[in-house]
Amino acid sequence: MQAVTTEPASLTTALQTHIAQAIAAAGGWIGFDRFMQLALYTPGLGYYAHDSTKFGAMPQSGSDFVTAPELTPLFGQTLAVQVAQALAQTGTHAVWEFGAGSGALALQLLDALGDRVQRYTIVDLSGSLRARQQTLLARHAHKLQWLDALPAQFEGVVMGNEVLDAMPVQLLARHGGHEGGVWHERGVVVGHDGAFAWADRPTTLRPPVEIEGPHDYLTEIHAQAEGFIRTLADRLVRGAIFLLDYGFSESEYYHPQRHMGTVMCHQGHMADGDPLVAVGLKDITAHVNFTAMALAAQDAGLEVLGYTTQAHFLINCGLLAKMEQLPQAQRATAAKLIMEHEMGELFKVLALGKGAAWDALGLVRGDRSHRL
Repeated sequence: MQAVTTEPASLTTALQTHIAQAIAAAGGWIGFDRFMQLALYTPGLGYYAHDSTKFGAMPQSGSDFVTAPELTPLFGQTLAVQVAQALAQTGTHAVWEFGAGSGALALQLLDALGDRVQRYTIVDLSGSLRARQQTLLARHAHKLQWLDALPAQFEGVVMGNEVLDAMPVQLLARHGGHEGGVWHERGVVVGHDGAFAWADRPTTLRPPVEIEGPHDYLTEIHAQAEGFIRTLADRLVRGAIFLLDYGFSESEYYHPQRHMGTVMCHQGHMADGDPLVAVGLKDITAHVNFTAMALAAQDAGLEVLGYTTQAHFLINCGLLAKMEQLPQAQRATAAKLIMEHEMGELFKVLALGKGAAWDALGLVRGDRSHRL
């Protein structure tokens, strides 16, 4: 068995101490959104703020999960077809990517788009990931810049692949069923044994729809992600936004049978549902309520260009023709992008625009905007 270094243990101990101090300073309880923020983004200690591998196709690499760009370069090459159309339609020459991860998607887009992109800006809070991105993207350095916040105004095509799911969510728990049930906000306290524990407080917060049924119910609301959409709308002068992530429309998200919520953790390519242990050593995510994202966009002045599955989107952009050029083994890997039981159905694409609406290539067939 491979020896385990003490570094992960010391890291999570330091992060747990930091979070415990934040809980004490807040009077002994913090909402889960605050806990998730600290667990993922505390400088130097949070999951996305230290230099563990995170992204990779196999656990042997020390990674925790794989995203589409690491799975196959065809993802970015196909996405580039849509980005090229969006740049032409909006008359812009800049791409903005949020949460660029390993930099794989940026490399695929930059290689495919060539001179159609004059400036590629990565907005990323992770210093360790930024260093990896700079190494991978060295040959495109003349086009690249890194920011940790948006400027007051910008234009271009915005890309966000698996960005919304990593934004902190508030947890709402209903006790006592639909009739007479009481909603609580679920937060985190430090237990008598020093470990983190759940604690619920009555709240006036509610899911956006009524949840039918007599059973207890746990779910999420997405104030931070909605705020992110409003910020994009406020600062984007001209351009388009493509958000790819796993999630549902509102009616699916708050279905009575989805009573355990969607918060999930990822470590070593294994999934678990307990974000209160191994803090800082694993990813914490929640599925996206795409209806809430679309409504926030519309309310802030963006056009909803469309909403569809990742499978429809990539097929519309020519993925199948690109797959035919691959050897069989690589073709089978690329097929995971569109297979229903892999990424094809669970992952969705929400396309937004600033300015007059136009018909996006990725949405010519299979648009599900009517389901939002």
